[in-house]
Amino acid sequence: MKKDILQRLAEGPVLGDGGYLLVLEKRGWVQAGPFTPEVSIRHPEAVAELHREFLHAGAEVLTTLTFYASDDKLATVGLQGKVEEINRAAVRIANEVAAGTDALVAGNISLTWMYDAADSRSADRVRELFDRQIGWQVEEGVDLVIGETFGALGEARLAVEAIKAAGKVAMVTMSFEQEPKSYEGYGPGECARRLVDAGADI
Repeated sequence: MKKDILQRLAEGPVLGDGGYLLVLEKRGWVQAGPFTPEVSIRHPEAVAELHREFLHAGAEVLTTLTFYASDDKLATVGLQGKVEEINRAAVRIANEVAAGTDALVAGNISLTWMYDAADSRSADRVRELFDRQIGWQVEEGVDLVIGETFGALGEARLAVEAIKAAGKVAMVTMSFEQEPKSYEGYGPGECARRLVDAGADI
């Protein structure tokens, strides 16, 4: 039986992967600018090959190509009707590559373009989006879920809550732009503390 991510981290560093959309853009599979993940349904072999390359390089965690695989982002390229198909396909591809190895598969969600701390309704919309995306990924079989590159701590907390509600280990990262502070004005340490308080495992 595979050790889960928390067991592995208790023993030492765990090597992951990353940068799928940028690598696939350089290879001509993803359009620069939108950087949307429709390649999982249009050219699944390209995604599988990149997973294999990361695995052969030593990655212990393969991340599903579901960054920006949400209604708001896919709508920018006319693919809002393909959200579920893309999420499910991406998890299947990663699982197929990880089969027979010790690698874990991490579902992936990202910042949205919907969150507005000044609009309480936006939190409900974002949480609904996360719940659906994570639900599909969990149904297809992920070991943990990574929430990536949040600029707003409020949105990052929504991601943690959604991941934990789905019964998965939650890893969440923040992205700081001009200065090391969230949109709410919190520094990295305070963001980390508040994310842990919200239930984040990593």
